[in-house]
Amino acid sequence: MGRVQKVLTRPLVIAVLVVAVGGVGFGLYWFQPWKLWQDETVEEALPQVVETSAPPAAAPSRTPTTPAGPQTLASGELITHEHATSGTVKLVRLDDGSHIVRLENLDTSNGPDLRVWLTDAPVKEGKAGWHVFDDGKYVSLGKLKGNKGSQNYVVPEDVDPARFSSISIWCDRFDVSFGAAELARA
Repeated sequence: MGRVQKVLTRPLVIAVLVVAVGGVGFGLYWFQPWKLWQDETVEEALPQVVETSAPPAAAPSRTPTTPAGPQTLASGELITHEHATSGTVKLVRLDDGSHIVRLENLDTSNGPDLRVWLTDAPVKEGKAGWHVFDDGKYVSLGKLKGNKGSQNYVVPEDVDPARFSSISIWCDRFDVSFGAAELARA
């Protein structure tokens, strides 16, 4: 027993053990493998804008009215890239003129630093599509709220959604798409 204790107290052995423990800790932080077994389900309703205007005037208005309620401008089906991904993506204009991206029935893997990106990149199947979304223009709409369910992401007011053609569930840590959808205009 004295020989083992003597070896374990040598400075080189101690340094190697410290580096190994530090490496394992960093690897766990960076890859977060436990997220592969943790699902986060988020179910959000499609937002309705409530107008707080004055009561209607007695005389009928002759201005054309726009349909009440949210309007789907574009939609698409998510395809798998790095991780199995499915669901529907919609670009929706609300009554107040603002836009949201809506993910419906999303089902993908959980992972570190997942984002929802509005992009101008074409959606390609297989490995060819894993890394294309950061090559052109993109807008991050925020962290993925959950890897399952239906959820909404606000498009910033200064962003013209007509200039973008796809949505990606993007892993910012590893620069790879988990899944993406081409937006087909309605």
